[in-house]
Amino acid sequence: MESGKILVSEHDGVNVIKLVGDVRVTLCTSLNNYIETIFSSGNVSEVVIDMIDTDGVDSTTLGLLAKLAIYCNTNFHIKPVLFCPDESLFHTLDIMGLDDVFNIVQSAPESIDDFKELPVTSVDENEARERVLEAHRLLSELSERNKQEFIDLIRTLEENG
Repeated sequence: MESGKILVSEHDGVNVIKLVGDVRVTLCTSLNNYIETIFSSGNVSEVVIDMIDTDGVDSTTLGLLAKLAIYCNTNFHIKPVLFCPDESLFHTLDIMGLDDVFNIVQSAPESIDDFKELPVTSVDENEARERVLEAHRLLSELSERNKQEFIDLIRTLEENG
């Protein structure tokens, strides 16, 4: 599995996040920082997540994507589009309840080629724990199944914080 990276593009209010390879918690601060940049932007007309070249994602990454989608639904009144042709990844997105906050499309998007790679942001242990905790709390809000799945992890992170 290719180690992960995140590519981003923004043009005329359309923000695209492309997840490449195996995207894990090590990229969570970089992803969260970019999401916060989108939130602070006054010009957001569409948000697209491209998972065409994604080999795998962990639950922290999924929680951050949920954070992005929930914010977009609530504050920009748009439902982000998520492209995911991989059946296994699609199944994971569906089980986690992300289909409630994203328009998930199982085909490839039009080609976008003006991406820049997000740099990996170093993070201390406390900040990483906070990102993981926030992501899993958000996933827990999406479904009862998620709540049961992540309750022990959330409690452990809260107790050790």
